[in-house]
Amino acid sequence: MNILILGSGGREHSLAWAVMQNPKCDKLIVAPGNAGIEAIAECASFDIEDAGVVSRFCEAQAIDFVIIGPEAPLAAGVADRLRADGYLVFGPSQAAAELEASKAFTKAICDAAGAPTAAYGHFTDATAAKAYVQAQGAPIVVKADGLAAGKGVIIAETVAQAEAAIDDMFDGSFGAAGAEVVIEEFMDGEEASYFILCDGETVLPIGTAQDHKRVGDGDTGPNTGGMGAYSPAPVLTDAIAEKALAEIIRPTMAEMAKRGTPYQGVLYAGLMIKDGHPRLVEYNVRFGDPECQVLMMRLGAQVFDLMHAAAESRLSEAHVNWADDHAVTVVLAASGYPGAYEKGSVIGGLDALPEDSMNMVFHAGTAKKDGMIVAAGGRVLNVTARGASLAEAQARAYAMVDQIDWSEGFCRRDIGWRALG
Repeated sequence: MNILILGSGGREHSLAWAVMQNPKCDKLIVAPGNAGIEAIAECASFDIEDAGVVSRFCEAQAIDFVIIGPEAPLAAGVADRLRADGYLVFGPSQAAAELEASKAFTKAICDAAGAPTAAYGHFTDATAAKAYVQAQGAPIVVKADGLAAGKGVIIAETVAQAEAAIDDMFDGSFGAAGAEVVIEEFMDGEEASYFILCDGETVLPIGTAQDHKRVGDGDTGPNTGGMGAYSPAPVLTDAIAEKALAEIIRPTMAEMAKRGTPYQGVLYAGLMIKDGHPRLVEYNVRFGDPECQVLMMRLGAQVFDLMHAAAESRLSEAHVNWADDHAVTVVLAASGYPGAYEKGSVIGGLDALPEDSMNMVFHAGTAKKDGMIVAAGGRVLNVTARGASLAEAQARAYAMVDQIDWSEGFCRRDIGWRALG
């Protein structure tokens, strides 16, 4: 089959790596890709949010199957146009992608489905939002309603911080994403990610992971797009996972189908777990990044078959074969991230690192310049390893990190600490 993956990050590098291992893959193109992806697949440059452009590219390249990595093309309706033009697509429709594109939409779905989540208010002006915060007190969570690349969430420790976040959002700090604001009850507990494939009817869990959102060790400092992850997440026990399926995910999928917008693709449920009870933090309509990297390491080539089954509404026939192991990914980021950072610094030592089913460096924000790999983003590399235990996987990942020559980068040194501590 000729396969097209849309996206350019570490998530897409790991998806490409897994898909390339499947014998059904004859040709793989990734658009726009990055320097790491370029080493294993063909890369193409075009606007992946322009549905017409994507469709014409698929026709020219005789593409059989399209896997949409990031949320922006999904929210732009790329999957809808491709399906209308007769292409097989992995990813939800524009209407179903509202589960990530609008936090207010997700809250309304949860209300209708009876899915446990944080109490909230939805606001279109700062005065009403601040009044709600003053009535509720702090800590409290302020969220831009729309897509903000994983950064539109402020956990305010004080009312003053919450009011400042509200002003920032309505003043345009997050662009159109902050035109409306959702303010939520602060939920304490331990957060974990649950990944589910859906084909409109059947729901198939494919794994758990735990992300590390804060920039500093011990979960300190500002939120980021994610500084590392590990899989599986022990806090998501079989019993809690089944509870999440029964109380949150299946009712959500049923409500989406009832509204005429059945969900097809991967559903990423961010869960807060306390005293054995899961509550929904948020849904994402794509694989998490960097959680995707640890899932791909553990699932390998079968991921293609699972995604293909979801696209063809055959998930009821599908089965997930899990290795009894662990994976850790450590994000190397540019100094200054998640604030201002420099681009263009040279990264050395990558050629000496192993690239196999146990050890991989997935590129996120990289480019090639004069034959060298250079940093081209905030989160730049995802150093990923598997092991028989979480401690072994962690040790392998950090051993690779220490061989990379990049003085302008940094990482957290405690990925996996909750499970290991």
